[in-house]
Amino acid sequence: MTDPDRHRRKIAVIAAGGTGGHLFPAQALAEVLGARGWRIVLATDDRVETLARSFPAERIVTLASATARRGDPFGAPRAAWKILKGVLDGRAALREIDPSIVIGFGGYPSLPALIAAVTQGRPTLIHEQNAVSGRANRFLAPYVTAIGCAFPTLRKASARTQARAVVVGNPVRPEIRALADEGYDPPEDQIRVLVTGGSQGARLLSELIPAALAGLPEPLRARLHVEQQTRAESMALARGIYADAVIDAELAPFFRDMAGRLARAHLVIGRAGASTVTELAVAGRPSILIPLGAALDDDQGQNARMLAEAGGAEVAGEATITLEMMTRALETLLSNPARLARMAAGARKIARPDAAERLADLVERTAR
Repeated sequence: MTDPDRHRRKIAVIAAGGTGGHLFPAQALAEVLGARGWRIVLATDDRVETLARSFPAERIVTLASATARRGDPFGAPRAAWKILKGVLDGRAALREIDPSIVIGFGGYPSLPALIAAVTQGRPTLIHEQNAVSGRANRFLAPYVTAIGCAFPTLRKASARTQARAVVVGNPVRPEIRALADEGYDPPEDQIRVLVTGGSQGARLLSELIPAALAGLPEPLRARLHVEQQTRAESMALARGIYADAVIDAELAPFFRDMAGRLARAHLVIGRAGASTVTELAVAGRPSILIPLGAALDDDQGQNARMLAEAGGAEVAGEATITLEMMTRALETLLSNPARLARMAAGARKIARPDAAERLADLVERTAR
């Protein structure tokens, strides 16, 4: 049965891609807007076909985009040419779609659609997931209609951008949002540790954490159940370390049921991407965070700082962390259930479970 109002509904073009850190918040917003009757179009690059399969869009528009690598003298001209092509294709697509608003989630895949929309005078909005404004969003901020951000702190942004930005939080998927209604039960007998790797630089976590857990006193090791995302090339090494230490461990390159695993975890160890920090806050889970040292502008370091200042996380520098330091930190936390409970409560202090709804409200105030 056809919907007679289908063609009269407002259309939102959501520009996102590159990594799940950009795409997952965009998907959370799309689901809320769709429930409010909006039609959704995803504008992205050609790298996210797998990630975008579950995106609730009636159409996906692929636009060329690129970024220049440091030290590549020809990279900037090539990237500029690809972005220009993406902008021209984006302008043609927007003329056909005629959206009420174009929304960007940062990263260079968002540039073509946002630039196309700005040059056509369409309502535009960008959302920054990190505590540090990314390069694409810093470039776009002076020209867009509205700006939303995840944290009260928005480093690297101009004073004018910070003054315009509306703090809405970072949208999370519904299954993560549901964890905000669940409490935290500190460990009594079994201790469940969840280790996530992140999309970049996961070798440190894949190899350091098993060795650190293996160094714990035997009574603690006997209580552990570890669930760890592990690089494929580090799988055999990690599995051997856990077996030798007689630690109950489940290893996989990727966990699909992250919400369920997060709900069961007593302690989470991982990177400090915006999505990770946000999900830890919403779920109210204590953590040890090792920010990615190679991240531009130290965005992960600043994300982790927000959670640490709330009392929800311990932060270790990638360049300074040692096996002995990690083992000592793990023993201190895992031996103190009351402290874990206080950290869980601290993480919840910065949570905004309704971020997708808040961002959707800003979208509707901005759209024509």
